[in-house]
Amino acid sequence: MTKALPTRSCPVAAFQKMISGKYKLRIVWDLKDGPRRYGEIRSGLLRGSSGSAEITPRVLSRELKALTTSGLIDRKDFGEVPPKVEYRLTRKGKSFVPVVAAIREWGERHLGETVAPADAAE
Repeated sequence: MTKALPTRSCPVAAFQKMISGKYKLRIVWDLKDGPRRYGEIRSGLLRGSSGSAEITPRVLSRELKALTTSGLIDRKDFGEVPPKVEYRLTRKGKSFVPVVAAIREWGERHLGETVAPADAAE
């Protein structure tokens, strides 16, 4: 009788699922400089955004909760009135910052260029 090995999912697919969403990478990037409160994160997401200049509180809360669940950020509630809550990167989140930096650098190099339609089809 042989033991069945546990099935492992593809690490790329697992990574993609963890960071899927419109704002997660930007939130992690914003937190690289230290803890931020909800309003600071929200205003950071609105800076330099194209298209809709509004992120709904529901969407931001959902993204923050997902990042907390995945272990990339930590939520600290100070138990004060009015409520004071800060978000900060965990050790796992800090280890993710160089990945976001590499994505950012790649984007600066390749997405700032004007691509001719013929080049885009190749």
